[in-house]
Amino acid sequence: MELMKSSSHKSFLDPRTKLLLLVFVSVFVLGNAGGDAAAEFRVALNYLPLLLLLLCGKWKPVLFSVIFYTAAYAFSMLVMPLCKGLLNFLILAMCGIVLRFMPGILTGMFVVSTTTVSEFIAAMEKMHISQKVTIPLAVMFRFFPTVVEESNSISKAMAMRDIKFGGSKALQMLEYRLIPMMTCSVKIGQELSAASLTRGLGGPDKRTNICKIGFGLCDVITFICLGGGLLFVILRACKVI
Repeated sequence: MELMKSSSHKSFLDPRTKLLLLVFVSVFVLGNAGGDAAAEFRVALNYLPLLLLLLCGKWKPVLFSVIFYTAAYAFSMLVMPLCKGLLNFLILAMCGIVLRFMPGILTGMFVVSTTTVSEFIAAMEKMHISQKVTIPLAVMFRFFPTVVEESNSISKAMAMRDIKFGGSKALQMLEYRLIPMMTCSVKIGQELSAASLTRGLGGPDKRTNICKIGFGLCDVITFICLGGGLLFVILRACKVI
């Protein structure tokens, strides 16, 4: 199986910038760092992955996410105050999961879909990250897209056998989809690990890389925006502004 499969869209950001963006989204949105002082910055980070995916031409996940965002905000602002008890808790939990986890998932989708394994390894080497960290992450970069492809193939095969929602064998979906996915996931992990070792990852000698990466204007703008947002949160937390 090809480990170094190139991404379908050429990215306009350096892999190191993407990883920094992923850290910011994880810390401030998922981790809720900064509390109320980072409320505006958190909203901006919520919608930044949508802009990046839209610039890459991935309008389907953007449309899907906008619908979920809108529904979550609407339920949290309009429906949740009218509910009490268990229903209020369930709405709060579902809206919180969407608003907290969705930005991180979309950012990860952007990073994985626009970064080749060669670019990722080159970026990690420039940051002097140990191969004990680089190699597992490089394998994971190809693991998730391959699993998604296998899942789509399994779905099409099951649909031909009428094992789908609304079909006559809908109750068999769990068995006939979960077990093949578990088997495929184990096999994919083994094949990707073997492919990485075949390509010399983990060897004692320093690898050469023909992949050219570097910071450009878009990276500088992203750094300025993230740095400005972080400074705004710090000043607001210190009650300077």
